[in-house]
Amino acid sequence: MTDIRTVLKKSFGFDQFRPGQRQTVEAIVQGKSAAAIFPTGAGKSLCYQLPALLEPGMTLVVSPLLSLMKDQIDFLNSKNIAAAKLDSGMSPEEYSSTLENARAGRLKILMIAVERFKNERFRTRLSQMNISLIVVDEAHCISEWGHNFRPDYLKIPIYAKTFNIQKALLLTATATPKVVADMCEKFAIHQDHVVQTGFFRPNLMLQVLPVAEDKKNARLFDLLSQEPSGPAIVYVTLQKTAERVAAVLSQKGLAAQAYHAGMKPEQRESVQNLFMENKINIVVATIAFGMGIDKDNIRKVIHFDLPKSIESYSQEIGRAGRDGLKSLCCVLANRTGVPVLENFVYGDTPGFESIHRVLQSIAASDGNVFKLRARALSNETDVRPLPLKTLMVYLEMLHIISPRFTYFETYSFKYLASEKDIVARFEGERQQFVAAIFKQAKTAVKWTHVDIDTVIEKTGTPRQRILTALEYFDEKQWIDLQPKSGVEVFDIRNPDFDIDATARLLANLFSKKEKKDVSRLHTMIAMLESKKCLATELSAYFGEILEKECGQCSVCRGQLAVLPSRAPANLDAFDYQGLIEPLKGSKFPLQVRTAARFLCGISSPFLNRVKARQMKGFGRLESFGYKAVEKWVKDQWVTASEPSTSKEDAASE
Repeated sequence: MTDIRTVLKKSFGFDQFRPGQRQTVEAIVQGKSAAAIFPTGAGKSLCYQLPALLEPGMTLVVSPLLSLMKDQIDFLNSKNIAAAKLDSGMSPEEYSSTLENARAGRLKILMIAVERFKNERFRTRLSQMNISLIVVDEAHCISEWGHNFRPDYLKIPIYAKTFNIQKALLLTATATPKVVADMCEKFAIHQDHVVQTGFFRPNLMLQVLPVAEDKKNARLFDLLSQEPSGPAIVYVTLQKTAERVAAVLSQKGLAAQAYHAGMKPEQRESVQNLFMENKINIVVATIAFGMGIDKDNIRKVIHFDLPKSIESYSQEIGRAGRDGLKSLCCVLANRTGVPVLENFVYGDTPGFESIHRVLQSIAASDGNVFKLRARALSNETDVRPLPLKTLMVYLEMLHIISPRFTYFETYSFKYLASEKDIVARFEGERQQFVAAIFKQAKTAVKWTHVDIDTVIEKTGTPRQRILTALEYFDEKQWIDLQPKSGVEVFDIRNPDFDIDATARLLANLFSKKEKKDVSRLHTMIAMLESKKCLATELSAYFGEILEKECGQCSVCRGQLAVLPSRAPANLDAFDYQGLIEPLKGSKFPLQVRTAARFLCGISSPFLNRVKARQMKGFGRLESFGYKAVEKWVKDQWVTASEPSTSKEDAASE
């Protein structure tokens, strides 16, 4: 502990640990894997930053939050701690330099996104690095029971074993007891090394205000004009709402700007910097904003629209009052936006027919090897990329396929030195090998394409040696190497699998996941309408039992919430044939699911390809909810004597 406290003071300037930090750090430096379940802003980052300085090798941090990476790297570098990140925005020179520093042991911390593991170039370098600890931020993503499960995260334990990483640290702020148990099981973390601090934060004043949709602008302005004064985040569901609400607030004299994923990166960065520097006081944002934002004086977090789950709500209000001062967390609540939130869930559920087409593609593969070109298959089957990834994970769990490796189908480069000069730097067999690589390369205007398969055929050289050579040329800055068109390769372990039965099984799994996610939304609504203390209810959801009520939430103040809802109009008043007329000319089979998604404004690969958003009728019925629209579409098909008994329709009933 003397060494730990010395490092805490000398390297970070802190006199003492926050709750839970010491126990977590001790477990790691004693050679144990651990999990830290701390509220947002409670200091999870120190739990890996400090041990990283005491480990003999490098600490590899896997995070889904690019903004967190930037903030953490800036902080660590300010403390003279050698840390870096890898991201797609880096120049080739920065990327190569960072990898070389990691390989040479000049970095203590390297931060990456989970998708980086699929990069063949990165994995080649990773095998040459000495990694003492792998850290998984937002570790609830590992669990299917988590609120934003990411299938790529399921593979992190496999990667840890593949690259012989002995210790793991899991970090999250939003995990129920079931999720904590699940993610710890995947990394064999003993219960004694799970550190969970109290979830309750007494400085957050939780409030639910039932407000009709047409009154929300006025209530929002009132809230932002009241105490406590200071920076505020207003969360909305849709990008267009962010733009509209920010404009309304600006017109009323409040310094507000919108932030959402539809903006250009430089625009988002500008808004974030203005907010961090206190040059604007209000950001109206979708959930794209706030992840990893280290600003301790946010006085208000207001949900203009309903959050999609209790986990999302707790994560978002956790950004308020990190300095310990009183902060308001208010939901302007009604049921009007429920169908839109449900539609996000329904849009990610592939139908039976689409799943069946994916399985047919696998079964038709040659040599019991399936090569997944994700974008192409997504377009062919009308399955969104994320559900397609999830589908592949399910097939791995069913032992139908197993991953072999991921590679880039094409490698292109620009010459920074002449071909002749590069070849001349080698002798004998190595010179012949290098010359063979360039001989099988074709140059366009600027970029040269390497035909790796032909090099393998002509020279009998393993693919890995060719890639290592190209990496070496890039590292020496003789070429600027750019891999393209990623392909995931799977072994088909059970080539005789029953396509129909497997499609039904997978359709049921996705259906269960859909119901769970919709249920999570309604569980949150039930909490907002609770007659019990909101802080007590929220803490209990995450496994913490408070001894007494908070005394300051809207329920404790006697303000019970009943969320107003708007009675929907009759769907039968709409002309179905007229609404879907723009889709009838497409070559893709027009199924119930496709038509319902179009009418509810739910995008899909097919609808994106035909530019459905620009068509009249797209999203016309989004306020009714997907299930009601889907049933109505089926009824229209039956009335019109159109076929309505496809395998997909049967599976979705």
